[in-house]
Amino acid sequence: MRSIELLAPAKTADIGIEAIRHGADAVYIGATSHGARAAASNSVEDIERLVEFAHLYKARVYVTVNTLVFEDEMQEVEGLIWRLYEAKVDALIVQDLRLLSLHLPPIPLHASTQMDNRTPTKVQMLDDLGFPQVVLARELTTEEIATIHQACPDTRLEVFVHGALCVCLSGRCNASEALFGRSANRGECAQVCRMAFDLIVDGKTVIKEKHLLSLKDNCQIDHLEALLSAGASSLKIEGRLKEADYVKNVTAAYSEALDAVIARHPTEYCRASSGHVHLKFRPNVWKSFNRGFAQDVSRPDANIDTPKAMGEPVMKDTVLHNGDGLCYLDKGKLVGFRVNNTETFRPQRGTRYYRNQDIEWDKMLSKPSAERKIAVDIDVHDDHITMTDEDGLTATHPINETFELARTHQQENIERQLSKLGSTIFEVRSFRLHIQKNYFIPSSLLTAWRHSLTEQLTAERQKFYPLERQAHQPIGIETETPFELTHDQQTPVMVSKYCIKRQLGTCGQQPGKAWALRLANGTCFRLEFDCNHCLMKLYLT
Repeated sequence: MRSIELLAPAKTADIGIEAIRHGADAVYIGATSHGARAAASNSVEDIERLVEFAHLYKARVYVTVNTLVFEDEMQEVEGLIWRLYEAKVDALIVQDLRLLSLHLPPIPLHASTQMDNRTPTKVQMLDDLGFPQVVLARELTTEEIATIHQACPDTRLEVFVHGALCVCLSGRCNASEALFGRSANRGECAQVCRMAFDLIVDGKTVIKEKHLLSLKDNCQIDHLEALLSAGASSLKIEGRLKEADYVKNVTAAYSEALDAVIARHPTEYCRASSGHVHLKFRPNVWKSFNRGFAQDVSRPDANIDTPKAMGEPVMKDTVLHNGDGLCYLDKGKLVGFRVNNTETFRPQRGTRYYRNQDIEWDKMLSKPSAERKIAVDIDVHDDHITMTDEDGLTATHPINETFELARTHQQENIERQLSKLGSTIFEVRSFRLHIQKNYFIPSSLLTAWRHSLTEQLTAERQKFYPLERQAHQPIGIETETPFELTHDQQTPVMVSKYCIKRQLGTCGQQPGKAWALRLANGTCFRLEFDCNHCLMKLYLT
């Protein structure tokens, strides 16, 4: 049986805790430095707090150290990795293979998508180097994932299932560094792909001020079964800069969808963590930030009118609230406004509206919106009580007191008092009373027993958490000199599976013409189309 994890993003430790409450089997979070989202850093102490919470549910915490590391930073990064190991982090997501030359603690390393992991050969090489989990490139087809899994069946494959899509092949974008000295491979991407461009063909401007590289978002919620069948074992939600409401909703939506797939294949797959999620809302991925969803991540399409979130389409049966935010496209430009009074709001005929802020939804998600509980069985015997959780861990409390027989039946009160687990991480799955005589047991004593059992069992879950460890021997790896140090003009600033010709419906046409993109500041990129491999390359001119 294959263990499947739903992997959610955590901008902060508190957001990571909410992700676990809403169904994540694992979360990934940035540390104090060297994460691919420089704006999402966290102290080791905060990460340790997240780890303690996650491990109660057998959920894992991965920390991103997934940037290029320069030579004078190696000692600092080595020290950070040791502190994360001591905080009992489950694994590190890394990009720079030169980290393997350091004296590392026995902590698993996962290969970041920034390594450009697209082929069986690359994944096998990483497996040989000791990477137990590899984050695949976003733009792979299900068939390509299956081919990699067949070639590397023992490597856990991590696949992006939701969130922003990079227009460039992972780890192959140098545009931000080339223009602004802000390297995407150093966690400082300036998001050049979200900017407005003019399209120039043979010196003539054919399109003005459109977001020609701004891809729609990824959404595989209806394709999880196919991804699992192809060999994916970790389903990753993008979004380490997203706030709690996004993480709550999207995590809950994918957790429910994953549970439905596993219910259809109970002998093939199981969830990687423990517990059952009780939601206080109905998740809907359209409610959270999205730029529209791409139909095919291997041949992605763009929303060239705007890089902003347009939200959910407003339908005839959509219930609007006072204060909701709506938007629409007017001559290719996004126009937004707030509905102050739904009773007087009159939509313009022929205009397609989108709701990018639902006031009532936001209010609901700002409150506690989920609980996650570990199932336990309680057995009461003459001389002891046991509380056994769904993973087989047991707490025992002796009964040393002598009781008198009761005049009224006591089973209901005993069960009620011992089952009051609301403030704990546990919930009762079964209760069995093995005492033959009808003793009177004071409620205060039953409460004390309950507290003792839950405290013991909580401690047992922390103590017996199956922490994975992996030894490393320092090895030297030869790597190419990064663009950040060379600024080689012959190196493309982008290599992309996305193609402007395909986006505009001119795939294979105008083969001899010169195509270019121009930013508002006059910076130009020359476009080169490799139609044999369905790739588009951008060069800074």
